[in-house]
Amino acid sequence: MTKLQTRRSLPFGYKLMLSYCLFLIVPVGIVVVLANYTYVSSIREQTTENIHGTLQQIKDNITYKFESSQRVSDLLYNDRTLAKRLKHYEEGWVSYEATTQYLMPLFSKMVESTNYNIWLSVYMHNNTLPEIYHVHDNSNPLATFGRFNEQYYITRIQNKDWYKQFPEEKYGVTMEWKQIENDERFDQISLLRRVVDNVDPMNLKEIAFIRIVVAMSDLFQSVDYHKIGESSSIFIVGDHNEIIHYSGDHTSLKGQTWDDSLTENNLVIKEQLTLAGLNWSLVTLVPNDIMERGVTQVLYISLVICLICIVVFFLIGGFITRYFTKRVHKIVSVLNAFREGDFHKRMPNRGNDEFSQITSALNEMGQNTEELINEVYLTSIKKKEAELETLQAQINPHFLYNTLSSISRLSKLGEAEKLQSMVMDLAKFYRLTLNEGRTFIPVSKEIEQSQAYMNIQKIKYGDRMRVLYDIQSEIYHYDTIKLILQPLIENILEHAWFGDQINIRIVGYLEEDKIIFKIIDDGVGMHPHMISQILAPSPNPNVGYGIWNVNQRIKLHFGTKYGLSISSKLGMGTAVAIQIPTFHQEASSANK
Repeated sequence: MTKLQTRRSLPFGYKLMLSYCLFLIVPVGIVVVLANYTYVSSIREQTTENIHGTLQQIKDNITYKFESSQRVSDLLYNDRTLAKRLKHYEEGWVSYEATTQYLMPLFSKMVESTNYNIWLSVYMHNNTLPEIYHVHDNSNPLATFGRFNEQYYITRIQNKDWYKQFPEEKYGVTMEWKQIENDERFDQISLLRRVVDNVDPMNLKEIAFIRIVVAMSDLFQSVDYHKIGESSSIFIVGDHNEIIHYSGDHTSLKGQTWDDSLTENNLVIKEQLTLAGLNWSLVTLVPNDIMERGVTQVLYISLVICLICIVVFFLIGGFITRYFTKRVHKIVSVLNAFREGDFHKRMPNRGNDEFSQITSALNEMGQNTEELINEVYLTSIKKKEAELETLQAQINPHFLYNTLSSISRLSKLGEAEKLQSMVMDLAKFYRLTLNEGRTFIPVSKEIEQSQAYMNIQKIKYGDRMRVLYDIQSEIYHYDTIKLILQPLIENILEHAWFGDQINIRIVGYLEEDKIIFKIIDDGVGMHPHMISQILAPSPNPNVGYGIWNVNQRIKLHFGTKYGLSISSKLGMGTAVAIQIPTFHQEASSANK
């Protein structure tokens, strides 16, 4: 018996250690070989992905700079005030004012809106406006003046072939990137576009012509082969396979024709540049040997890791193998039961080893957790009941004070009829509010209570306040928690006035298995930030406390899918929607 107990007390992990050590080297070797193969493949894939990503960034940068110039042309194209100025034929002071006060500042602003040098030329059909330009002689204007703008008469370009061949106008679409005049000589390109009279889209009449000149060096500033790697090359290839731009560590190939022999022993990655009037390609050549770099080093690292793993596994093997026992599965099954909420399950406690201690601890934890859950559940119920009582007690104390003040004032003024009416409505209001201590009342009583409140307020505000009730008779068959309409109406009368009058509409109807109330006003409205504060989980005493109170009482009684929602527009009014389930007082009293 003593020998049996000794065997059972011996940790099972030590028994597993011998077989673990015997079969350690082979699995580790296989894993390292597979890991090496996977890692090498990953390096190749990662290198390719990195190149694709870098090339995409270069493409995005080029596209952004082209589109930046196109945005300038869009602003001019869609500027109706500019079109109006260009169509206004009147010489003298009007022409001078239009040029100095609008055209020149506008064109200068457009030029300064880009982060690189551009040359903006506007050719006008209106010859009452003056020409303003620089003298270029035979030099490169962009290199001389940087960012600048000019305005000419259209007669300067009417006979030029590039102007005559410009495509037919399609509203908002027609534009073209093209090298004209001295563009090729100065390594620059022009964006060409009309400015049209857009009053009649079916009859687009040209009133001006735009030319935006940009240096190629600015557009292709991001094209740098160093971003890809040494010995790589990046080409911008044009419509007719001409090399427009080149970046590499060899002699420049710009101006030559693209030759497929350049792709030998290289990985070729090509991206299309989608630009107005252009069919250019962004081509990158990456030597294949770059893809193979690091493979040998990875192999050596893999062997070192293999040796380290064997040593480490021998050291920690004893701590790992003890978990591979049947008792582990039992522990896992108990833990899964705990996770699913079943804390009644227990494990038999046998033996004197470490697992016995775990078994004892799990059994105690299950019992303690079960007791704690029961305790928390009861506490939660008591807390919910206390919250409901607290919220109910906080409703409308100030309304009573205000009404009593009004009664006092009417008494002093000797208005007996109004005084009697207000006292009767106040009595009715609080009779329905108290409701013999019950929380739930018929919907008809809730509406009657809000009417009593409105009658009191009608005496106070007179014709300044108008109220319309739009209630479906079907909802009178159901019940509701009391005092959900009056606090919302009170909030309107306190905060929603927009001028000297206010109109309130109270709507009630059935929607499937829900009762919907809507309280709508044409008051000042609410800012979205205020709405979020009102419907926040925690109350803000300075913002819509009465609305928050109603929302919380509904959610505590019926759940989070019921409650209030608010839609509002500043200066137009607010609509508060209330959702409660259809129910009857007998069932709700039983639940209570």
